[in-house]
Amino acid sequence: MKSESEDLLSAVIPLMKLLTLTLIGLILAHPKTQLVPRATFKLLSKLVFALFLPCLIFVHLGESITLGELLLWWFVPLNVILSTAIGCVLGYIVTLICRPPPQFVRFTIVMTGFGNTGNLPIAIVGSVCHTEDHPFGPDCHRTGIAYVSFAQWVAVILVYTLVYHMMEPPLEYYEIVSENNEMEEVVVGSSNSNRPLLHDGEWPGMHDKETEHSKTPFIARVFARVSGSSEASFPDLDLIEEEGGGSSSPKSIRCLAEPKMVRRIRIVAEQTPIRHILQPPTIASLLAIVIGMVPMLKGFFFGDDAPLSFITDSLDILAGAMVPSVMLILGGILAEGPNDSALGLRTTIGITVARLIVLPLIGIGVVALADKLNLLLREDDMFRFVLLLQYTTPSAILLGAIASLRGYAVKEASAILFWQHVLAVVSLSVYVVVYFKLLTYV
Repeated sequence: MKSESEDLLSAVIPLMKLLTLTLIGLILAHPKTQLVPRATFKLLSKLVFALFLPCLIFVHLGESITLGELLLWWFVPLNVILSTAIGCVLGYIVTLICRPPPQFVRFTIVMTGFGNTGNLPIAIVGSVCHTEDHPFGPDCHRTGIAYVSFAQWVAVILVYTLVYHMMEPPLEYYEIVSENNEMEEVVVGSSNSNRPLLHDGEWPGMHDKETEHSKTPFIARVFARVSGSSEASFPDLDLIEEEGGGSSSPKSIRCLAEPKMVRRIRIVAEQTPIRHILQPPTIASLLAIVIGMVPMLKGFFFGDDAPLSFITDSLDILAGAMVPSVMLILGGILAEGPNDSALGLRTTIGITVARLIVLPLIGIGVVALADKLNLLLREDDMFRFVLLLQYTTPSAILLGAIASLRGYAVKEASAILFWQHVLAVVSLSVYVVVYFKLLTYV
């Protein structure tokens, strides 16, 4: 009985630490107290994004990874794709059962499928490893952060390709807004001072990525045959290409040289902001992988006798601010509360149940099957724990920024993220206990 209680405490206490940090952030940012202004939290999120998180990734991923490890860790990024695909299927099932308003069908799939694979898992791993009786060995923190960091680049690519296009305003919804002459409310974003913290909480500067077509149903305009729509609302394909810096060749030559479908795909690809994946965290990941795979370079940065160890030690000190800062920012986001949502209570509950309860159960089966097929690292509980966490976290806060960037379901994203993160306190606690139990029997 005593060991059962100890196992329970070892699983719950790390989450209680994170909850305490979040509550402190909520109190500091709450509108009734205003002990810390919103601008301070936005500055803190920029520090996390541009400094603390890159330092954490570089130090722990660079020290852990080698060419051999890179070949063994292949299932980590694959698991991100698997969890996202399964989540999207669950999201589609939610749309069939809960029948959300038509303009929120794609939104429901996105919010169910794309979880937080970066900041929150890093915070959970850091808190778990800070507990003395954790079951993951002496290298718990370093290896855990390395596994989570190695998966981030896949998530970023998915966000700037698949999520970006899935979150574009539906064509019918866009036409209704245009007819009511309310286009400016959709296209023009709010000022930086009035914008909710949610929009800058995990990826500051997202609004700087706004383009002429970011808040329009661009793919629908390129691929769909629009009937009864004015040319001003839906420009010709050639005009879109010229605005995007297409070829200067005559139209007739281009048509002869390039099939129409290929041309449309190229135009969509040119408007996909894949170039923005090179942000500080992904740059830190690439540097860490390159340095880690080259023994000579790794010897300069990592190790007690490394000539440049003072640099990595300094970065490690800065990295220590990552976890508390992330949880304080999350508290500031929750302090703003949920917005009014037109999604409907039934769909909101459906997304939350699918994301926080059903998907982790499927994740246990996927990881167990992969383990049985010998696809995972042997006798590495932290490897399995990180894989399981990828199925357990709530929807990514970054989805709120994407919704704002695309001008689509902004209030609904705020409401879903608020309730998911509130209820994740319970679901994460339960599943971490379950994971600890399962790992002891593996």
